[in-house]
Amino acid sequence: MSNSVDEKPTESFREFGDSAPVDVEDEIVTKFLGVSEDARESEKSDKEMSFMEAVRTYPKCAGWSFIFSSGLIMEGYDTKLLSSMYALPSFCKRFGTWDESSGSYQLVSSKQTGLNVCVSLGEIIGLQFAGTIADRIGTRMTLVGSLGLITCYIFLFFFAKNYAMLVVGQLLCGMPWGCFQTLATTYASEICPMVLRYYLTSYVNVAWVLGQLVGAGVMKNSDSRLMNKESGWKLPFGLMWIWPLPLAIGIYLAPESPWWLVKRGRLADAGKSVKRLLSGMTEEKKDIVADLMVKKMKMTSEKEKEIEKLSTYLECFKKRNFRRTRIACITFVIQCAGGSTLVGYSTYFYEKAGVSSSWSFNFTIIQDCLGFIGNIISWFMSPKVGRATMFIGGVGIHIILMLVIGIIGFVGHGSGSGYAVGVLLMVFDFVYYVTVGPVTYCIVPEIPSVKLRNKTVVLARNCYNVVGIVNGVLTPYMLNQWSWGARTGIYWAAFDVIWFVWSIFELPETKDRTFAEIDELFEEGVPSRKFRYTVVDPFENKKLLEHFDSDHVNRLANIEVNEKSKDIIDA
Repeated sequence: MSNSVDEKPTESFREFGDSAPVDVEDEIVTKFLGVSEDARESEKSDKEMSFMEAVRTYPKCAGWSFIFSSGLIMEGYDTKLLSSMYALPSFCKRFGTWDESSGSYQLVSSKQTGLNVCVSLGEIIGLQFAGTIADRIGTRMTLVGSLGLITCYIFLFFFAKNYAMLVVGQLLCGMPWGCFQTLATTYASEICPMVLRYYLTSYVNVAWVLGQLVGAGVMKNSDSRLMNKESGWKLPFGLMWIWPLPLAIGIYLAPESPWWLVKRGRLADAGKSVKRLLSGMTEEKKDIVADLMVKKMKMTSEKEKEIEKLSTYLECFKKRNFRRTRIACITFVIQCAGGSTLVGYSTYFYEKAGVSSSWSFNFTIIQDCLGFIGNIISWFMSPKVGRATMFIGGVGIHIILMLVIGIIGFVGHGSGSGYAVGVLLMVFDFVYYVTVGPVTYCIVPEIPSVKLRNKTVVLARNCYNVVGIVNGVLTPYMLNQWSWGARTGIYWAAFDVIWFVWSIFELPETKDRTFAEIDELFEEGVPSRKFRYTVVDPFENKKLLEHFDSDHVNRLANIEVNEKSKDIIDA
């Protein structure tokens, strides 16, 4: 290793030694300077790594991240089923009531709302537990346990005899689904190099869309071939059992997040985890790279530990962290409070235009395909444009689209206006999946500190779920009882204006920033609009020595990555 302790020049000690705590020996200060230089070298390597170099060096990161994120394919599939079954005759006959006006069995809107609210409540509960449990036992085992629970809860759907069993099933399944909503993104952000972070975190969005597509295909089959048979609704629920076992095996075999292992004091295990992610180099080279990376992680973690003595949800709201919590939460809220809720009702506008229910269903599949394509396009845009720019641009386009939809609601009449609104919602959905949708999954896990990442992402996602519950209750009233129809677009355009202004002043650009740099920018109170241009050195020796007390300097000076370490439980 190029920066070993023995190679440190005496000039380096004379330059920084006076900044060290007075009760620390000179030899310890010299060792500490060696560790900080190793951390800086790892940081520099991470920032200078090209995309192709990262792909050659870290292909396993992508593989493991895809496995974790595939849990969102399962969730996307599962959540698609129930909302699609409201139009399935055999399902409505079993769980609905006879409607004289339509001459068929229907699941009344109040019961539909109840089921939707139950799954959101379950996700909120599950998310709160997920943050604490994952900090204790790690991401892998938390998700494996969640998959075990899902396997059991599916029985409630498959053998459901009445509406109450569906309600309980939705509530219980929502809890493990909530775990995948957050832990998959935090895992992806922590195991990959900076240049791959956007692709692997935003793949979560792709996975969810794929699950929606699979669910739509399965329900299309039930609608066309099994619509009046009991198997029409049982078969899609039974297929939910396909996902948990292979996912649990893959996640169990994956390496744990090295950042989590470092937080627990298991430096040797963190080094092994890093080496499992590396490819295309000798074992000696892997040892060197792992040593440098773990030292950087430990240095970053210790800087945060010096500031944040506890890792609790309360810490997220204290002055030092509240700005980061606020940005993460509002960013996630914008996902569902800018008009995307209306996209879920596109079939309503198609049917209003006289389109058959079968073709309305086909249009929703086309809509999901456009979402998938949009997410892929965002992968090519992000390296050139940046996260915040894409996000702000997407919200700006949403304002225009929602405004036009709202105007059509006031002046349009007949089937033509229904088609126009349906097509504009497709365009809205496409823009959403190019910009706001995938970018959110990258920004939210980047913003929090390492120590509070899981808990901050949990809070952000739960803000999303709470707003989702409100939307789920209000939207049917807006479209039907209040007869707003397409005029609802004006309502969402007003919110998009608020989000647009907020994003300009509050949302920082995190493109090409490492976690250590993001920490430093927030610690120095750099305004969000200046994140892109401000130069920081998170491992500046003099600043580090002034920052740490003698205990921290001693501990960091004696980091041993390649020796067996003991589990240190954080407070």
